Amino acid sequence: MDLEMVMQELEALGKERTKKMYISNGAREPLFGVATGAMKPIAKKIKINQPLAEELYATGNYDAMYFAGVIADPKGMTESDYDRWVDAAYFYMLSDYVVAVTLSESDIAQEVSDKWIASGEELKMSAGWSCYCWLLGNRKDVEFSETKISNMLDMVKDTIHDSPERTKSAMNNFLYTVGISYLPLHEKAVETAKELGVVEMKRDNKKSSFLNAYESIQKELDRGRLGFKRKYVRC
Repeated sequence: MDLEMVMQELEALGKERTKKMYISNGAREPLFGVATGAMKPIAKKIKINQPLAEELYATGNYDAMYFAGVIADPKGMTESDYDRWVDAAYFYMLSDYVVAVTLSESDIAQEVSDKWIASGEELKMSAGWSCYCWLLGNRKDVEFSETKISNMLDMVKDTIHDSPERTKSAMNNFLYTVGISYLPLHEKAVETAKELGVVEMKRDNKKSSFLNAYESIQKELDRGRLGFKRKYVRC
């Protein structure tokens, strides 16, 4: 399938209701409003195709950009490729659920995420923290430096309240993920979350969200989910 054929199929799958929902979350035209599950049959036909993924991502169409992440070859992308993708990710559903997810399946995930977290740019920081969430929730604990993750927990404790709004959400998710999916620092994550309490995330034209990693961790513990790891990151 080429770019034109994929765009036609995506357009046919678009729903006005889904489109409005995406726009309310920050998406902008052009987009069709395709539910992510509806993309699976096309993905099965194409499998992995990095050149096509690049063409789709470059369209600026939200649905095409999302689908690009589904068929991308994470290990075939370089740091500059990921930088280019994150620079084009204009809202969190792209930065955290397309770029960060794709990066998490690469061999350079931690290295690139560390640079993004240190960038001072809201969506880059958000993507970096989110990538660690995908990594910790999927890879074995031994693949991470306990000292490094511990230092990142300290960073969350010291800076989350003063961080950019969308970054706050990703940092909160990181705290929750360490608490559930990274056993060596489970107790420290729980204590850090308890100490932090509620984090307010302000949103444009909407009421604030109130994030509470401690409550989220406790709910998962009650469900017996300590040590949970995903089998796959991408759909």
